[in-house]
Amino acid sequence: MSFLPLRSVSVADPAASLYDEWLDGLESELAAPECDRNELCRRVLTELHFPHLAGVDPSTLPLGTQVALAQMDPRNVTLEPEYYAEIDLEKYARVKPLLWMWEMFDKSSAGENIELGIRFRRILAQRIFKRCGTGFKAFHHVKFSFGYNMEVGDGVVVHRHVLLDDRGGIEMGDRSSVSDFVNVYSHSHDIVDGRIVSAPKTVIGTGVRITYHATILAGNHVADDSMVGACSILTRDTEPHWVYVGVPARRVKEKPAAERARRAAPTGDPLGTDR
Repeated sequence: MSFLPLRSVSVADPAASLYDEWLDGLESELAAPECDRNELCRRVLTELHFPHLAGVDPSTLPLGTQVALAQMDPRNVTLEPEYYAEIDLEKYARVKPLLWMWEMFDKSSAGENIELGIRFRRILAQRIFKRCGTGFKAFHHVKFSFGYNMEVGDGVVVHRHVLLDDRGGIEMGDRSSVSDFVNVYSHSHDIVDGRIVSAPKTVIGTGVRITYHATILAGNHVADDSMVGACSILTRDTEPHWVYVGVPARRVKEKPAAERARRAAPTGDPLGTDR
């Protein structure tokens, strides 16, 4: 196997300057005390999805087009977490416009632009999460429950099509990595009456790797430097430095201490710096 750290990739001008200007403007608006996040979301999404209709009176348009435009405003949509009885309405009202902007950005033509998307989502994450460390990277189509119950350390990476159900809280330690199509839960239902809900916090430790299509069930603690293998379902706490695989996931291999001691020094991440 080869040692292959990430390489740097540049975006050509004038696009690079355009992205900087747009993101700086978004960050400035969000930082303003008078910012109306619902209106900001509506405007940003309209410009991304229906730029030719940004200044048009919706009442002059066909009904179907009016419906499509209405979806750009988070006040016109309901999301599943709003139906959860334990929701903190004040906290959710603050983050809902940002969650909707995140989700609908990912469905726009810009959503799979890695350079732009990671920087855009980082700006929103810093205002959605309970805590968001430096260098956070989220790729496209990551979904949350409340969002405000996320605690994320430095250098955390979340790849494509991941569900982070933070209903009871999710804590992610520094340099933890979640691969494509992973599900992390922090709530479960009684087997007899689904209205009886348990919502324990789920903890992903420092340096943890959760690999492709794995599922972490509610309340588990994935210990520092442990790993959950592809397609595994974790139903128990792990031990540091061990690899867990299977359904349910079982401890199968310890990372050799000698190899851990010889681990290469950190290399630069071209997308890991807050800007």
